[in-house]
Amino acid sequence: MPCEGCMERDNVSTGATMEFLLLGFSELLCLRVLLFLIFLILHLVTLAGNMMIFLAVLMEPSRPPMLFFLCQLSAIELCYTLVIVPKALLTLAVVEGSTISFLGCAAQMHLFVALGGAECFLLAAMSYDRYVAICRPLRYAVVMSEGLCLRLALMCGLAAFAVALGLTVAVFSLPFCQSHRINHFFCDVPAVLHLACTQSYTPELPLLAACVLLVMLPFLLIVASYVCIAVAMLHITSSVGRGKAFSTCVSHLAITLLHYGCATFMYIRPKSSYSPAQDKVVSLVYTNITPLMYPLVYSLRNKEIIRIVRKMLRRKKIAQVN
Repeated sequence: MPCEGCMERDNVSTGATMEFLLLGFSELLCLRVLLFLIFLILHLVTLAGNMMIFLAVLMEPSRPPMLFFLCQLSAIELCYTLVIVPKALLTLAVVEGSTISFLGCAAQMHLFVALGGAECFLLAAMSYDRYVAICRPLRYAVVMSEGLCLRLALMCGLAAFAVALGLTVAVFSLPFCQSHRINHFFCDVPAVLHLACTQSYTPELPLLAACVLLVMLPFLLIVASYVCIAVAMLHITSSVGRGKAFSTCVSHLAITLLHYGCATFMYIRPKSSYSPAQDKVVSLVYTNITPLMYPLVYSLRNKEIIRIVRKMLRRKKIAQVN
C-alpha cells in the first residue's frame, strides 16, 4: 500500500527542480571534523595510489594482459571515488546535510552502479586471464591477444553502463514519499528505494535483475575459472610449481572476495532488512577502504608493478636532476 502523504507524480512533473537531502553522518556531529579528516586522507591516498598504478602501466610500452586489466581497474577506481567521496565530504562539512538535485542523484546512482558493475565484469575477465595463463600456458600469448583484451574491456564497460541505466530509470520512475531525506552519504540504491511510496516487492525486481547480471553472473564466471585452475593445479606434481601458480592468483582472489563480500551484503537482500546504520558502515568500506586496498595489494604482490613503479620513479628522479 502507498505510504501516507505520497506524491505519486512529484518526481515526474517536477524532476528538474526536486531535491533530495543527504543526511550523511548528521547523527555523529561530535565526530564530524575527525571523520572529515579521515575521509579526506583516505581519499587522497586512494587517488595517489591508483593514479600511480594507472600512469605506471600506461607508460609501459609492452603491457601483458594482466597489467592492461589492472590499468583499467585503477581507472575505474579513480572515477568511482570521485563520484562518491567529494559529496560525502560535503555532507560532513554541512551540519544539516547536503542537498542533491533529482537529476544529480540519478546521475550519481547510475555512475556508481555502472562503475561497480564494470569492476565485477573486469574481475571476471581477469580470472579468465589467470585460467588461460595456468591451464593453457603454451597458448596464452595467442589467446590473450591485445584485440581480445580490448574487446573484453569494452564489453565490460558497455554491459555495466546498459544495466545501470535500466536500473536507474526503474528506481527514479517510482513515486516518492514527501520526505526526501536520504539517510546516507550518497544516492545508494537501497537508500533511495527506501523512500518509495510502496510496500510491495515490485520495485525491488529491477535491483534483483541488476544484481543477477552485474554481481551473480560475473561471480559464477570467476568461480568456474578458479574451479578449472584448481583442477589444473592438482595435476602439477612440483610443490614449487603449485606455489608459483597459486601466487599469481592471490591478489585477484583477495580483491574479488573483498569486492563481492560488500556487494552481496549491500544489494542481495530484501527491502525489509534495510538498516541505514549498517549500510553506511559497509558503504564506508566499499567506497573508501576497498579502492585503497587495490593498489596496496597489487603493488605488494605483483613484481611487474613494483618494477614499473621503480622505473617510473627512477625516470622522475633523473628528470629532476637534469
